[in-house]
Amino acid sequence: MKLVAITGSIGCGKTTLSKIVRRLGYVVYDIDGWVRRLYYQKDFIKVIAAHFPEVMEGEKVNKRKLRNLVFGDNARLKVLESLIHPFLKQTLMSVRRRNARRDDLFFMDVALLFEMGWDKYCDYIVVADVDYETQKMRVMRRDNISAADFDKINRIQMDNAAKKVLADVIIDTDKPINLLKVELLAMIEEIEGC
Repeated sequence: MKLVAITGSIGCGKTTLSKIVRRLGYVVYDIDGWVRRLYYQKDFIKVIAAHFPEVMEGEKVNKRKLRNLVFGDNARLKVLESLIHPFLKQTLMSVRRRNARRDDLFFMDVALLFEMGWDKYCDYIVVADVDYETQKMRVMRRDNISAADFDKINRIQMDNAAKKVLADVIIDTDKPINLLKVELLAMIEEIEGC
């Protein structure tokens, strides 16, 4: 199994790259999807209830309340991340064990690759990149948020410039899909040749 991470800051185009890779027939693990599924697991819900009882509504986590609570408080955000990351790592290790003997490429769409220390599990790292203004406009339009809210979210992530230094490949996503596909095909061919 060769694991290829697609990462980048919010709005830089990692999901677009992941969709293209998926359309090319490769498995892409969506780590945000893994996080969403955690909120339906009883063990995880119990952990959240113990640390953030104010966001519970019966047996369910009010994710909007939780998001509002942690994005305004860096210390609480760190607590939430420290609760989520072990569950995610457990899933990643399970995926790696199940596929260890396979020879194919697997991809992972993961925003916080370096922040979680998962780069050490990857054979290849792709960073999606775009200029700051394009990034900001994409996120504001997509998520219907203000510039101030974008800055708040963007500040808590590792700077994309720092991610680019750690990348094997950097893909500028401010171009048409067909050109991105050509770039990805060339990259995949190179990886499969190794």
